[in-house]
Amino acid sequence: MSLRSRATTSVVLMAAIALAATACSSSKSDPLSGASKAAGSGSTVTIGSANYPENVLLASIYSQALQAKGVKVDEKFNIGSREVIYGQLQSGNLTVLPEYNGALLQYLDAKATAATSTDVDAALQKALPSSLEILNSSAAEDKDSLTVSQATADKYNLKSITDLTGQAANFTIGGQPEFKSRREQQFKDAYGLTFKDWKPTADTTANALKDGSLQVGDVFTTDPRILQLGLVALTDPKNLFGAQNVTPLVNKAGVNPTVTDTLNAVSAKLDTPGLVALMKKVSIDKDDPSAVAKDWVKANGLG
Repeated sequence: MSLRSRATTSVVLMAAIALAATACSSSKSDPLSGASKAAGSGSTVTIGSANYPENVLLASIYSQALQAKGVKVDEKFNIGSREVIYGQLQSGNLTVLPEYNGALLQYLDAKATAATSTDVDAALQKALPSSLEILNSSAAEDKDSLTVSQATADKYNLKSITDLTGQAANFTIGGQPEFKSRREQQFKDAYGLTFKDWKPTADTTANALKDGSLQVGDVFTTDPRILQLGLVALTDPKNLFGAQNVTPLVNKAGVNPTVTDTLNAVSAKLDTPGLVALMKKVSIDKDDPSAVAKDWVKANGLG
């Protein structure tokens, strides 16, 4: 499960929370369900997002790409957590969501063990209700990573978590306060790593890597500080952290081939370095997400 809590264990509360949120959420669109807004030529596709900047940006990319293909779009961004927006997609009040395949699978099946992108998507196809489906997953992933400074990577020739073998005993590692309890044994079991010390650095982890007070840290792979501070996210060949690919989730009654083909084309162009660069514009440069999304769609030949 991602430390950002995209995956949740409160499945039992989902229906109640979703119904309450659906009743009170504001909308520019009519209240028709996805079934009654079946994907005809004049239908409207309603795109939702969770309430954090990256998900809003992704939803805006979906929106801009669809509008460029002549699809009528209604945007409902910043709705809330997965408990809320998943229920709204099921009810048909939303048509499309940008999701993260691993977190979504854990939400639907807390006992799921799939780790690779292919296996996670296959498990999701079985776990989703018949009214919903995932489209093609992108290469872009937002997940935990063991990250080092460029200087540390160069000095010790670090590209993969495996390369930490023989070095970890001399390294201090940092992350969220719960990072040690969740991951220490996993690093020992999967990679044979035992670190010298663990520090609860939380949101200061990236900066601590840059100033040298940490040698290794848990940084999300689309954190724009990776680019800003010149950090290196080590690859994870044993899939310890599991796949978290950006993946469109849709209500099948509300989409047509134009919609699915367009969203799949977006997924084909999205990758992690590109998403990091986009998030730098949004989170650090404070550019408008809609403008960033529109520029990306145009630059990638999708609009």
